[in-house]
This record gives sequence, C-alpha cells and structure tokens, in this order.
Amino acid sequence: MKPKLFIVIFVALSAQAFANPKHLLIHVNGMVCAFCSQGLTKKFKAEPNVNDVKVNLDEKVVKLTLKEGSEISNEKVNDIITSAGFNVEKIDRD
Repeated sequence: MKPKLFIVIFVALSAQAFANPKHLLIHVNGMVCAFCSQGLTKKFKAEPNVNDVKVNLDEKVVKLTLKEGSEISNEKVNDIITSAGFNVEKIDRD
C-alpha cells in the first residue's frame, strides 16, 4: 500500500471514530409510567452535554446520546436519576 493512501485511510477512519456520538444505556429501577419518562427526559435534556434522550418503559432503560466531544460522568447520571426518585441498576457505554 502506498504511504499516502495509508495516511488518507487512517485519517478518514480516525475522523469517523471521533464523529460517532457516544451513547449511554442506563438501566433504571422504578420507572413505571409516562410521567416517569417525561420527568427523566426533561432532566437529561437540561444537561448541556446531552443531545438526545430516549426512555423505554418496557425495558426500563434510558438511552442518552451525547453531543460530539462531550462526556457525562456516571456520578452525574446517578445524581439525576436518584434525584428523580429512581435507582440506577447499571450504566452501559459505547
């Protein structure tokens, strides 16, 4: 492989890796109704690093999509969930 082609491919793949938004899948105990869903959605959308929030009551999960280059700590997520009256079972990140 030619060196210039290798560099172009490497840069393209690296840029794509950084452009993909980060997601968190938060398993929450205690969510049972649409009011629960609305409350958590409102709290997470108020966070500056959060781009999108999806709540699935059947699976009892909250999926966050973070803004490009942003982070949110597990402690912050846990604080938001517990302040709304729920418990975090676990947090998965991709």
